[in-house]
Amino acid sequence: MSITDAIASIDGDSRNLNGSYTFRTVEGVLVLETIESNGIELSSNSLAKNIALDLNIKATFSSELDESTTTSDNIYLIDGQGRKIRVNIDKTVNELTLTPGVDPITPWSTYELVLDSDLAGIGASGFGGFRASFFTKIDSTLKFPEISDEELLTKVQEQTFKYFWDFGHSVSGLARERNTSGETVTIGGSGFGVMAILVGIERGFITREEGVQRLLTIVDFLTNSADRFHGVWSHWLNGTTGRVIPFSSNDDGGDLVETSFMIQGLIAARQYLDDQNANESEIIGKINALVDDVEWDWYTQNGQDVLYWHWSPNYNWEKNHKITGWNEALIVYVLAASSTTHTIDPEVYTSGWSRNGSMVNSGNSFYGYTLPLRSDMGGPLFFSHYSFLGLDPRNLSDQFANYWTQNVNHTMINRAYCVDNPKDYPGYSAQCWGLTASDNYSGYSAHSPNNDRGVITPTAALSSFPYAPEESMEALKFFYYILGDELWGNYGFYDAFSPKESWTASSYLAIDQGPIIVMIENYRTGLLWDLFMSDPEVQAGLTKLGFTYE
Repeated sequence: MSITDAIASIDGDSRNLNGSYTFRTVEGVLVLETIESNGIELSSNSLAKNIALDLNIKATFSSELDESTTTSDNIYLIDGQGRKIRVNIDKTVNELTLTPGVDPITPWSTYELVLDSDLAGIGASGFGGFRASFFTKIDSTLKFPEISDEELLTKVQEQTFKYFWDFGHSVSGLARERNTSGETVTIGGSGFGVMAILVGIERGFITREEGVQRLLTIVDFLTNSADRFHGVWSHWLNGTTGRVIPFSSNDDGGDLVETSFMIQGLIAARQYLDDQNANESEIIGKINALVDDVEWDWYTQNGQDVLYWHWSPNYNWEKNHKITGWNEALIVYVLAASSTTHTIDPEVYTSGWSRNGSMVNSGNSFYGYTLPLRSDMGGPLFFSHYSFLGLDPRNLSDQFANYWTQNVNHTMINRAYCVDNPKDYPGYSAQCWGLTASDNYSGYSAHSPNNDRGVITPTAALSSFPYAPEESMEALKFFYYILGDELWGNYGFYDAFSPKESWTASSYLAIDQGPIIVMIENYRTGLLWDLFMSDPEVQAGLTKLGFTYE
């Protein structure tokens, strides 16, 4: 370019800039100005929810788009399993419209939209790329015909019962730890299974004769084959040989908490059986021996005022895990105090379990509910289930807490947290709630409000029927009618699911299936609570520890 005249400013100043000059233009930058789907804005900073399945994404750019770059290599979706999903791409000048391609958009699923940095405009490049996640609407059609609430409860109990009955180990009769465990059976989960057998008899899922025979198989195996360590079983056993299967490092001996869950079940069975029937009386006698052989006092580790979780003949007390509250293990101290052969003093409960009252909350409340006992937010919901499959919390109190208040408020806090959903996980709602220990998309974890990974576990809400019947029924209907095509299987509900990760477990766990059957029955009839609490030894133990329960 040549300049031959002076250039004057607005103010009248002029300069002689005669001469020749060269310059080059700078290509513009392509900017994404707006992007939405079905009227909902998509953002790289947040998850857009309730996106319609007839996806219609519209994006507007600052310049006309270079058609050679608007290809499926640069514009696509990624589903929850990391798979690339192609979409139909329609370009008009500076706008893109994206609609579903060959791969269908699935309901209640997370997708990520990718606009690659290679996308370019006419005379405009340098696009920085764009990614936005969105969550599609739920398919709200009913997956199964509607039935009455009572019929639904029975269906859930019966289907879940099959885990313990059809899938029980053929030699020992005990429950496999999970549906893929092979020879590995679990003592605690089998204790839940013993209680489930009683429900199965009462509900007509099996005959009394069938149930009694399975109880005899279990009791004989526990008596004659299963390894015991001062009367205490290990967490896991080989279901054929009864030999210990180590649960973790240095844990190849007795597990007092798991044993307590089994003893809780055996005591309920003992109370259920008829001592005037020869076959049933034989089982009662064998249960008496199993209960009496548990050396609760020995697990104080040389007379300390606390019970210890583990002991191993190979590692002795190396685990050094004291059983202290508040958690799922209250039943350990109740049973230890109830023992007529190896009992503990009340001081072991007061000093050990309650930590001299340190497990008591100082009036802390969450979502408007006060928790008598720690921890904050109550922890995973199994804290309010495992010890209370037999131990009736309805009128249970001691110097530290009213246990009905504890369990009801724990449940309501857990649900309120899911409704509040402070981490903004998709899928959480008043109908879809429940955080407790379970499988998840990356392994296993004790999910709770303080350990929330976006995973809902059906046993959390369903085992809470006694504490929150209306809220639990809402969850049950949602799990069954709305999610049932993915969540309902041969042994009831699968273990857990994560809407955010588009993940549903394929697993069943004994410790999650058992409480569903038992706690629904306690809600309906109080069967297991009535049986366990009718035991004179249990009553004496509760009185000894200062509980009131009537």
